[in-house]
Amino acid sequence: MTVTDPNTWHIGVIGGTGLAGGIELDEAQEIEVASAFGQSSGPVRTGILAGLRFTFIARHGAGHAIPPGDVNYRANIDVLKRCGVTDVLALSAIGSLREELPPGHYVAVDQFIDCTQSRSNSFFGPGLVGHVSMSDPVCPRLANLAAAAVRASGGTVHEKGCYVAIEGPQFSTRAESRMYRAWGGDVIGMTAMPEARLAREAELPYALLGMVTDWDSWRDGEAGVDAAQILAVIAANVALAHETVRAFAAALPEVREASPIDRTLDHAIITDRAQWPPQLLAQLGAVAGRVLK
Repeated sequence: MTVTDPNTWHIGVIGGTGLAGGIELDEAQEIEVASAFGQSSGPVRTGILAGLRFTFIARHGAGHAIPPGDVNYRANIDVLKRCGVTDVLALSAIGSLREELPPGHYVAVDQFIDCTQSRSNSFFGPGLVGHVSMSDPVCPRLANLAAAAVRASGGTVHEKGCYVAIEGPQFSTRAESRMYRAWGGDVIGMTAMPEARLAREAELPYALLGMVTDWDSWRDGEAGVDAAQILAVIAANVALAHETVRAFAAALPEVREASPIDRTLDHAIITDRAQWPPQLLAQLGAVAGRVLK
């Protein structure tokens, strides 16, 4: 496990479909990192960008072989933590639930509605109970920097948006899409949860920058979303996504000031220390070792 300097940025980038691959790094290496939570989506690619350490992991694996419900989100976050990452920028393709969010625009998500059903959504479990706050699920500092990077790269970005996370892999029915709009959802996707929850448990500030690729299925008189449409929009905008990551790296302050999220676990664990199971303690060494010593 890499020792992290909290005053030095080390950005973990979790890339969605085609959005993070191909960004050139200095001193680039591809490394397999073992996780105590099973197999991650694949090796990490790490190197230097604008003088800072960046570590990338492809959420769906090489060639997009892993469907949203089968991504090992715990292993991916655990691996990034083991690499010494201090903050996480997630890039995702998203569908729009609002007229003012057309394909090609970006959204710096600030809230989530979690409709996923069958995913391991916590590092903690029987024998060691932890409760973290998710009231404000993204890091505002990181989200603001990401939004500014889109603007600097010539893109259009919306600085707030509620992301509805669905199980997938199918897209929404029209009735579901309209229901999510009525709930207050602005965009929709299949991967932000439990990713954001786990990043918070691992004390990693997290921001999600979503590229709008489609209108989901709520618009009358239009065909529903399909994968070919999504891939076409991504292909047309992938250069902007890459430039945004480069602009984000260049704009990071020289010194990383501490974030309250760095100490999320200070008061989260409520199980009596005498009952902590050794096996779970070993599993949690990377994500929660700071408070389990």
